[in-house]
Amino acid sequence: MVSPWLTGALGWAFFGPIGGLLGYAAGSLYNAAQRGDRTAGGAGAAAGPEAARNSFIASLLVLTAAMMKADGRASKSELEVVKAFFRRQFGREMAQEALGLLRDLLRREIATGPVCAQIRAHMNYSQRMALLHYLFSIAHADGELHPAEDRLLQRLAAELGIRAGDSRSIAAMFAPKADPDADYRVLEIPRSASDDEVRKAYRRMSMKHHPDKVAHLGAEFQKAATEKFQRVNAAYGRIKKARGMG
Repeated sequence: MVSPWLTGALGWAFFGPIGGLLGYAAGSLYNAAQRGDRTAGGAGAAAGPEAARNSFIASLLVLTAAMMKADGRASKSELEVVKAFFRRQFGREMAQEALGLLRDLLRREIATGPVCAQIRAHMNYSQRMALLHYLFSIAHADGELHPAEDRLLQRLAAELGIRAGDSRSIAAMFAPKADPDADYRVLEIPRSASDDEVRKAYRRMSMKHHPDKVAHLGAEFQKAATEKFQRVNAAYGRIKKARGMG
């Protein structure tokens, strides 16, 4: 059965490597695209907010599958986190559809290079950072970061065109509480930074991770972006308290 949201305005993700992977999962939809039928169910080269949102979801599903397979298995805790995320962000019906496609994607071989190249060609930088942040949350779902997952995250960050400083900042948001430098890495500054440099870094990171950056994807993604924004605020708050900054 073809997923209802996939037969809607999927946009750029309907084609290329992502479309191919989802086509295997969804059946006849991709075959229709290959025949040049770009109007099947209203899908294809659609544009606008719905298409942008659905293309983000499609990319998220494909890279989530790659992330979950990184340590050789998809753990139950990871599946539960994915299920909870989609249910929280998009509702029960969407979560059910997404999980059905994800289970099929977990049986596929996923070449992340071509997938990420397609994403880079169509997503802006803020969207790609949001994508990487979600993948980090999946990797940490079972309480530990497997070495294979860590290596894949680093590779995905590079393939998605995420700057090294931004990648380290996102990784630090998931660092153990005992890590004394994690909050500084979140703000992309060294521990030796002055109080004024801390304040400037916080303002810069607040602008970079503000939920409005992904507002065009809809309220669902702003929820996830808000969580990331709150991690920046929390890191700054702990640094201020430790330093006695006013």
